[in-house]
Amino acid sequence: MLGLYLTSPRQMELKEFPPAVISEDDQVKIRLIYGGICGSDVSVYHGTVAHATYPVCPGHELIGEVVETSSQAKIEVGKRVVVVPNSFCDQCEYCLKGKRNLCVHKRSLGVNADGVFQQELVVSCKYVLEVPENLPNEKAVLIEPMAVVVHALQKVEVKPNTKVAVVGCGTEGMLAIILTHHLGASLTAIDIKAHKLDNVRRIGNIRTALPYEVGNEKFDVVIECAGKKESVEQAVKLVKPGGSLVIVGFAPQATFPVVQIVRNELSIYGSIIYHFPDDFLQSMQYLATIDFDPKVIISKVYHFTEYEKAYRDASSGDFGKIILDFRGY
Repeated sequence: MLGLYLTSPRQMELKEFPPAVISEDDQVKIRLIYGGICGSDVSVYHGTVAHATYPVCPGHELIGEVVETSSQAKIEVGKRVVVVPNSFCDQCEYCLKGKRNLCVHKRSLGVNADGVFQQELVVSCKYVLEVPENLPNEKAVLIEPMAVVVHALQKVEVKPNTKVAVVGCGTEGMLAIILTHHLGASLTAIDIKAHKLDNVRRIGNIRTALPYEVGNEKFDVVIECAGKKESVEQAVKLVKPGGSLVIVGFAPQATFPVVQIVRNELSIYGSIIYHFPDDFLQSMQYLATIDFDPKVIISKVYHFTEYEKAYRDASSGDFGKIILDFRGY
C-alpha cells in the first residue's frame, strides 16, 4: 500500500506502508478516492506548524469508500464517507461542554498523527460520516473545509442584505463567499490577486475589490480568511460600529486598534475547525443544495504519485484547492 510520507519539513517521499488492518471492534477500513491539500498541509510541509511532528503521513481532507468493517461499525461496505480529522476525548471540560473542537487531548491527522494521504486507512467509526448519494465526489471532498465555514458563520447573523466582506479568496474564502451569497448577503470579496477575483465572479453577480479599492467602507460582518497580518489589520478597519469580525485565517500576529474596537463596540470572534457531527451534516446539506461548479474551488487534480507537482502548486498561492486522486494505481 502506497502513501505519502513527510520525513522532515520539505522532505516528502512516496512510501510503501504496511497493509491497513482492522484491529478494534469499532473500526472501518477506507479506500481513498480524493484527498484535498489544505493550507495547513502546506504549512506542515514547510515546517511552520509548531505542534507538528515528523515523520508523518500528511493530509486530513478526504472522500473515500468503506471496504471493510468491524463488528460494531454501523457503516456498510461500499458507502462513501468522510472523516473528521481531529480526535476528541469526550472527557475533558471542553468536550463535556460540547466544544470538542477545543479538546485538550486533540490530535490532528497529518499534523501530529499520521494522516490520510495513503491508499487505505483504518479509523474508528466514531470519526466517520456517510456521504449522501446525491453529492458527487468533487463536492464531497469539500465537506471538511465547508464545515469550517459553517462553524465560523454560526458566530454572526447573515441574512438577506447583510453587508458582508470576505477578505481572502482561497479555499475557505471561496466557500465563505458561496455560502454568504447563498444566504442573500450584500457581498464584497477582497483579495490581493486579481485572477482570484475573476474566479469569484464565476460564482455569480458578486462585487469584488482589491484591498485599496474598498477605502473607508464599512461592513456589518467581515470574515477574514487570508491569514496574513495585513489582511487581519484591514479586516478590523472594515467593521462598522456594532459590527462583527470572524477570524478564520491563521495570521501569526497582527496589531489591533484597541481604541477603535472599544469605541465602536466591535465583536471579534476566533473560529477553529467545527463541531462534529453537526457542522459536517450542515456542510453536506449546503454542498448538496447550493448550485455551484466545484471547479471554482478546485483548480487542479493530480494523481497522488505526482505529489511534488501538487505541493508545488499548493504552496505557490496562485491556485485554489489542489486535489490528489488516489484511484487507479
